[in-house]
Amino acid sequence: MNTDQLEGKWKQVKGKFKQKYGDLTDNDLTYSEGKFEAFLGRLQEKTGKKKEQLKEEIDNM
Repeated sequence: MNTDQLEGKWKQVKGKFKQKYGDLTDNDLTYSEGKFEAFLGRLQEKTGKKKEQLKEEIDNM
């Protein structure tokens, strides 16, 4: 998945992640271009999941 696809997909699934992981804030869910790994690290820290699991979850939403 390239950055443009991810950005578009993220706009669609952001709300779902907030519902599923209630402790995530808007700040946690802010995606900045070029910061995807840091973004995944933040999600990993908050959810306790591996980066690969989170990437798969994003792809499947």
